[in-house]
Amino acid sequence: MQTAILLYEGVTALDAIGPYETLSRLPGAQTVFVAERPGLIRNEKGSLGLMADASLDDVTAPDVVVVPGAPDTSGPRESAAVQDWLRAVDATSTWTTSVCTGSLVLARTGLLTGRRATTHWEQLDLLASFGVEATSERVVTDGKYVTAAGVSSGIDMGLTLAGRIAGDRIAQAIQLLIEYDPQPPYDAGSPQKVSPELVAELRAAG
Repeated sequence: MQTAILLYEGVTALDAIGPYETLSRLPGAQTVFVAERPGLIRNEKGSLGLMADASLDDVTAPDVVVVPGAPDTSGPRESAAVQDWLRAVDATSTWTTSVCTGSLVLARTGLLTGRRATTHWEQLDLLASFGVEATSERVVTDGKYVTAAGVSSGIDMGLTLAGRIAGDRIAQAIQLLIEYDPQPPYDAGSPQKVSPELVAELRAAG
């Protein structure tokens, strides 16, 4: 089973690495990082590099497609090469997925039109503008399309998909191996759990 994780300049690293750490542990998994051109891809801060080993032309029929997000997804949204590749591989993929604002990249292709999907809480209105039924749920499955909300929820998406592909026992084993047992020091992981002032401050900064 081949999983292709799309990379592009400015990508949020955890959006790509969370699904990688879960899906790459499935039995028989082959995971490839793919970009328009192979090479080092810098994250949103420019301080971390991820290596794309394959070009879009090299990966033509992955079983699973993962589209990570970024603070600015205009690059892959407006790239004809990326958009054409996503439409082409979706035609034969078993699962097409996204993390965070990666759903905006998918939505630009038209693949999510009329479907339920999620994204980072700051971008739900933009997702809806593409004709998507946007929801704030952490992981949303609509047919073969699985979308995850902001950044860290890519781990949840990966485990959800692992369960669908290989069964609950394998998914639970993966969760145990990566010791994914969230116990954050603050209960501030969604806009509903913090002050409106903090939400407004982050929206204004964003």
